[in-house]
Amino acid sequence: MKIQEIEQKLSKLVNDEVKDEFIYEFLQAYGLPKSSITRLKKGSYDLSNSDNTISWKKKVYFQIEMDNDLHVTLTNLATQIKHDQRFVIVTNFNSLLARDMKTKENLDIPFKDLPKHYDFFLPWAGMEKATYQGENPADVKAAERMAKLFDEIKKDNPDESPEFTHGLNVFLSRLLFCFFAEDTGIFQKGQFTKGVSSHTQAHGSDLNSYIDKLFDVLNTRKSDRADIPAYLNEFPYVNGGLFKDKISSPVFTRRSRQAIIDSGELNWSAINPDIFGSMMQAVITPEHRGGLGMHYTSVPNIMKVIKPLFLDELYEAFEKGQNEPKKLIKLLERISKIKIFDPACGSGNFLIIAYKELRRLEMKIIRRLIELQKLARGFKAKHEQFSFIPDSQLNLAESYQVDLFSRVQLTQFYGIELDDFAHEIAQLSLWLAEHQMNVEFYHEFGQMNPTLPLKEAGKIVRGNACRIDWKSVCPKGINNEVYILGNPPYRGKKEQSSLQKKDLKHVCNGLNKYKNLDFISCWFLLVAEYIDSDVIKSAFVSTNSITQGEQVGLLWEPIFNKRVEIFFAYRSFMWDNNAKKNAGVAVVIIGLQLEQSGEKYLFYSENGQQINKRVTKKISPYLTAGTSSTVTKRSTPLSNIPPICNGSMPNDGGYFFKNQSEYLNLDSDVQSFFKKVIGAREFFHDIPRYTLWIDESRLKKALQFQEIKDILEKVKSHRLTSSRNATRKLAEYPHRYGEVRYKLGNAIIVPGLSAEKRQYIPIGYLGTDTIVTNLAQVIYDAEPWLFGLISSKINNVWVRATSGYFKKDI
Repeated sequence: MKIQEIEQKLSKLVNDEVKDEFIYEFLQAYGLPKSSITRLKKGSYDLSNSDNTISWKKKVYFQIEMDNDLHVTLTNLATQIKHDQRFVIVTNFNSLLARDMKTKENLDIPFKDLPKHYDFFLPWAGMEKATYQGENPADVKAAERMAKLFDEIKKDNPDESPEFTHGLNVFLSRLLFCFFAEDTGIFQKGQFTKGVSSHTQAHGSDLNSYIDKLFDVLNTRKSDRADIPAYLNEFPYVNGGLFKDKISSPVFTRRSRQAIIDSGELNWSAINPDIFGSMMQAVITPEHRGGLGMHYTSVPNIMKVIKPLFLDELYEAFEKGQNEPKKLIKLLERISKIKIFDPACGSGNFLIIAYKELRRLEMKIIRRLIELQKLARGFKAKHEQFSFIPDSQLNLAESYQVDLFSRVQLTQFYGIELDDFAHEIAQLSLWLAEHQMNVEFYHEFGQMNPTLPLKEAGKIVRGNACRIDWKSVCPKGINNEVYILGNPPYRGKKEQSSLQKKDLKHVCNGLNKYKNLDFISCWFLLVAEYIDSDVIKSAFVSTNSITQGEQVGLLWEPIFNKRVEIFFAYRSFMWDNNAKKNAGVAVVIIGLQLEQSGEKYLFYSENGQQINKRVTKKISPYLTAGTSSTVTKRSTPLSNIPPICNGSMPNDGGYFFKNQSEYLNLDSDVQSFFKKVIGAREFFHDIPRYTLWIDESRLKKALQFQEIKDILEKVKSHRLTSSRNATRKLAEYPHRYGEVRYKLGNAIIVPGLSAEKRQYIPIGYLGTDTIVTNLAQVIYDAEPWLFGLISSKINNVWVRATSGYFKKDI
């Protein structure tokens, strides 16, 4: 069911005031089956015994409460329900209160405002809310409203030019700032939304000129303003570059103007900049909206990167200096000089989490300095419980003036991003994060750095990270700690765009067989160039493919030749987030530094949860404890044994193949042109299957059968429609497999994919007349003793250590 339909039905429902039928029509508005609602109305689904109550298992507990306090009633009911109802709802038809029993989210609204809060009950319509660990689900609500607004604006402004698209991206980021500002004390409460509502026409035709004037005012100092209406002059000076460029706002209609007002009525103070930016990227890409929230990286996963990269070591320094003001003061100075650089920053998730964590550590240090100061002034060493603190330290604490301001600045954060909108959102998100942390600082210490005028939001450069000189974006400085981090784009060799292939060639600069590398290799090679001192370190999330098979020898040898080493790593785990749909990709996290003595750390994870940490002296490129040795690809065996090869590739569109029943229904003369065929799936599940296989000597005879001629015609058509020139040439020979490797004689089949949990790779011995497809590998002229060699424990260990993987399967 479309969201617009739900909103329309709820608008009609709250205006009709049909109290007796309300709950049934309410449920029906979300597309719940009419037959089930009928049974609920008749009582067969209703588990309650009261006239004013409806109880439907797993769906809703609804109560009309005309006499008592709704809040008390809701609280009591929420603790008493017994049938897993998703929602508890109470109303007196003036107000409506509800609780989502899964997310524990509450709704408290005037009854007439129910259509504005349609999203609260979307799980009834099969649209589960994305959840975020310990945070408010306001991000999803806001993204849904912004998606609706974006669609309305695009409908009113069909311009697809790059100039208009860039202008719209900037406009949306400014709009987001205004919504956030009016709910967080930067503007007056509701100042922006009320201004739109009060000073523009309902049909929306003058809204763009009003917003253009407002944005111009926000970029003008109070002292420089002249002849400005009072209602605009009340807005503060923002600066920071957000409103610097003059960009015309899009045109509006009644619907798009109302969408702005509806969006503004949300509580934007609860927005999490660290995930909201990614969700906004989904908003402007409608094909990615299947689950708003599925595109962000969860905080626990980001913490897997930043904790071992720099945060753990900073906290260790904090713990060691707990009772020494001199060390704490030095740590504050150190934090104020750290640089964080994400050369594929997207909407800024990693930068924002790193910023927040540094601010929180800073607050802990300041809090501890204040405690030591109070201790020095009030207690000195008179009390035995403080005798562990030397008098000299107490004297230092007493004399030290704790300055209550943040030393962590946005100018310490750097990024590169290719996408225009993501670049805009990254800068905006850093500003929002700064304000949130300023408020957190204020609640803790009673004062804070002023948010306005905005300061430079780090150095987020729009451009191609494979072509830009990283040193020009994030200068290293003398003894500056620089931490490079992020989640760069992956893209295997078959998935790369033409531009990405050119970028890979540019970065690899003649590296042998570079075309077989994943696109993410660019970032590892570039960071190895950037790291030239002990105080520069990096950690990237990557697909596990760069630590497996052929890519290990291609990528890691040139990195190690620059005296760069792996100092921590997470072995393969599934990269997930807290949204309804997960990314479902097996990744590793790899930390790099200049070669140093000292402990290295290998983290073993299962289902995204850390289960073990191993200390070692060296980490191999296969992410095992060991050496930096790599295994390179060979085309022939080391020993005097027959080679293993891929099976034959049909390239036929599936037309060569018959299942057993189809094969048995063929005329016996036609059957003679088919052979048994086997791939990994047929082998694992013992599925009998057959393929057309025509020797050149029998082609003329085969073409006497119409059924065979029909198959070959279909194969020819399939090949002619290919974008590959080689495949189109194959259309001249539709009776042949695309790649023929079949040899008469005994053979051993080795599936191309084997489950991670199998202790041994399953293999099979084939007769003399079976075709092996390219979905398995095969050894021809195979003697039985090879079975023992391939099945040996040592070969299985070798394969697990050096082969390529699909997700976590061999």
